[in-house]
Amino acid sequence: MTMTPQLQVVPVAERIDNARKRTVAVAGLGAVGLTVARSLDAGIPGLSLVAVCARDRDRARSIVAGFHHSVPIEDLERLAELADIVVECLPAAVFPLVAEPALKAGRTLVVISVGALLAYPHVIDMAKTFGGKIIVPTGALLGLDAVQAAAQGTIHSIRMITRKPPAGLAGVPYLIEKGIDLDRLTEPMMVFEGTVREAIKRFPANVNVAVALSLAGIGPDKTRMEIWADPTIDRNQHTISIDSDSARFEMSISNIPTRENAATGKITALSVVAALKKMSSPVRIGT
Repeated sequence: MTMTPQLQVVPVAERIDNARKRTVAVAGLGAVGLTVARSLDAGIPGLSLVAVCARDRDRARSIVAGFHHSVPIEDLERLAELADIVVECLPAAVFPLVAEPALKAGRTLVVISVGALLAYPHVIDMAKTFGGKIIVPTGALLGLDAVQAAAQGTIHSIRMITRKPPAGLAGVPYLIEKGIDLDRLTEPMMVFEGTVREAIKRFPANVNVAVALSLAGIGPDKTRMEIWADPTIDRNQHTISIDSDSARFEMSISNIPTRENAATGKITALSVVAALKKMSSPVRIGT
């Protein structure tokens, strides 16, 4: 009597775990990078944290000592040698030090300092030349899927209004040069109005989400924005308005700032974690 072999069904999660995991390095252990590194250490299917880097190595050592798995602290330039995916969570000024090696090696670069893509546009050409990939998470904004969909037709206009508590704009050189004393504000004050390209030059650490919006839609020279310092609020607020030939829509989000950095919302790091999980998920939601 011939026995029919039984088909063994292996759960998706187990197949992912048994496959070669993609390696990940996190550049920067600030408000965003630390959350991302901890999430990877706790376990994201299909991914493995293999390195981190930080300006303060002593602090970094004390942090990774509490991780479940041993993680080496490496120099920026070495991350591309060690990982398939490099997550950039750095000040914009040092962006090329991590972006260029990663893209030359054909790696996937997850970008937090989105404004740096305007300051260093050659990295996009490097990605094309060497087969690298640049991923921009949604970050502290919302609705980028809808904006990208509208951009397949004609978008007539995009406007973004950002409101932050004064602490979220503290130390911005542009405001200091203008003689704007945020500590003395008693009512909302518009501190900037113009294009997104102009905004990111004056607020390089504060409006990366606006650059992401512009890249999803009609570009940094056509996307308009206002920035307000508002002592009456305690959250970072963003409102975007889009008029296109397919839809008109307005969306607002109010983000809780991180304890480490008042300019950064907690949801920014969670957006990166969501983007990483999507890379190996059997189901993808959204564009």
